[in-house]
Amino acid sequence: MQTTEVREHPELDLLAPHAGGGTAEEGVQRVARMSEGPERIPLLEFDGDAEAVIEPSRLIHRQDVPEACVLCFFGDVVESLRRSHRLRIAALFHGESETVPLFSLDVGGTAVGLFHCPVGAPAAAGFLEELIAAGCKRFVACGGAGVLRRDIAVGHIVVPDAAVRDEGTSYHYLAPSREVVADEASVAALVRVLERRHVPYLRGTTWTTDACYRETRVAVERHQAEGCLTVEMEAAAFMAVAQFRGVAFAQVLYGGDDLSGVSWNDRSWLSRSSVREQLVWLSAEAALELPGETGRVRRL
Repeated sequence: MQTTEVREHPELDLLAPHAGGGTAEEGVQRVARMSEGPERIPLLEFDGDAEAVIEPSRLIHRQDVPEACVLCFFGDVVESLRRSHRLRIAALFHGESETVPLFSLDVGGTAVGLFHCPVGAPAAAGFLEELIAAGCKRFVACGGAGVLRRDIAVGHIVVPDAAVRDEGTSYHYLAPSREVVADEASVAALVRVLERRHVPYLRGTTWTTDACYRETRVAVERHQAEGCLTVEMEAAAFMAVAQFRGVAFAQVLYGGDDLSGVSWNDRSWLSRSSVREQLVWLSAEAALELPGETGRVRRL
C-alpha cells in the first residue's frame, strides 16, 4: 500500500530523506501518510471540477480588450511607456490593495495588452484568471529570474518549456506532478520571434518556488541536478492556469541574480533597463503570433 502511494506521487520521493529525520523506511511511511489519511497534504487533494464557487467569468464582464497580452513584471518599463504617452487604459482590475490597469500598447498598428503583474504565483495567477474572463486569449509573460548556472550571463534570455512545481497555486488547476510542461505551439511561436530578431536564448526547465528566502543550498543543488536553468515565482502557476482555461501562454525570462555559487550574487540585475524594455517589445510581438485557444476553454 505504501509503495503504491509513493509511485502514484513520485514527486514526494525527495521529501522522504528530509521529512523530520529518521530512517529511510520511516520516511517512506511518512510520505505514504501524506497522500492518504489524516496527515495527507492538502495540495494533493486535487479537485478537477471545472466550476469554482467564485468563478471569474461571473465576476468579470467581457470587455473590449486586446486578445494578445503581455504580463510584465517590469514596473520601470511600464512607467516609462506611460510617461511617453505610448499607453492607454483598456480596463481596470480591482484588488484589495490596489487597482491595476490593463494598458493597450500599439505594436505595428495592432493593440496588445500590457499588464503590470504582481510578484508571486497566487496574485499573478488570480489576475491572469481575470484577464482571461475579460477577453484576453494569448499571453506572454516577461520577467527576470535567478540563474542556477553561472554561464548564464545577466540579461541572457531563457525560455521555459517546463516548470518544477515547488509552489502551491498550480496544484489547484492540474493534478499533482513534479513538473508542468508549457504549450509547445506557444513556446515555438515565441522562439520564432527571438530567432527572427537574432536574439540568443536558452530553452529549458525553470524552478518555480513560493519562498524566495527559502532557496537553500540543498534545494538549489537538487534543482541544478535535475537540469533547471532558473528560479522564479510564477511560471508553474501561469502554465497551469493557461492549460486549465485553454488559452495560449509562453514566458520569456532574462538572467538576473546568480544562485549557482557558494554565495548569492546580485549582479545588479535590476538595473538592466535596456534589456527589460527590449524584452517587453519582444513579448508583445510574440503575443500577436501565439496560436488561438489551445483546448477546451473553461469559461462558465
